[in-house]
Amino acid sequence: MSEIPDAERKFELPPGYDGLAEARRLLRATRAGSLATLDATGAPFASLVNVATAFDGSPLLLMSGLSAHTQFLDKDPRASLLLAETGKGDPLAHPRLTVSGSAVRLEGDGRAQARRRFLARHPKSALYADFGDFSFWRVEVARGHLNGGFAKAAAYTGAELLLDVADAGELAEAEESAVSHMNEDHAEALALYAHKLCGAPKGRWRTSGLDPEGMDLASGDQTARLIFPERVTDPGALRKTLVKLAALARG
Repeated sequence: MSEIPDAERKFELPPGYDGLAEARRLLRATRAGSLATLDATGAPFASLVNVATAFDGSPLLLMSGLSAHTQFLDKDPRASLLLAETGKGDPLAHPRLTVSGSAVRLEGDGRAQARRRFLARHPKSALYADFGDFSFWRVEVARGHLNGGFAKAAAYTGAELLLDVADAGELAEAEESAVSHMNEDHAEALALYAHKLCGAPKGRWRTSGLDPEGMDLASGDQTARLIFPERVTDPGALRKTLVKLAALARG
């Protein structure tokens, strides 16, 4: 675990502001980010990449071997990823999260799991995801830095930022079928979650993934994050939670 220097721990967040929850929301809800790698001279090189997340929240990337940033990572895996929320007004008034760590190329089962979650978030990437020069990567997060806007800053270790999913094996195994079931049979509930509980615009919403803390929602280019009222670790608890949330949204 990467330690956070005391100088970065000095931030005091406003009362009632949950910085860790905001950081995890940005990690799950942001569709694209700025990836910083190191070139052959050690100079920083920034590029734009699409982003998804693994079950525990680790960022997942799909990159071409022809890209400069992929070639740099093959020689030096150190990387930093900026995930910023956009909107009206001053860009610096909106929250953003920077995560730093090492990027790892995925093979075997790890690649298959990353492929499923990434394409669920970015369906159009299926057009080229299986080209020979493309590969899936996971950013192993060592630390994260949140800037939630004026006077809202905090630093976290990777262990703090990511989820401990050791107790959620049953949910992980059921996730793919649960996502498919919700999209095929419960489109109305997904739209209610997004609009009534997440404050997102009305639309045709679908889910691209779920985890013990919540569900990722998408409608075209828009995303939303549905936070569960309590941690969910198995299909039975998931079903009960989603029923309660649907009732809350309808009410």
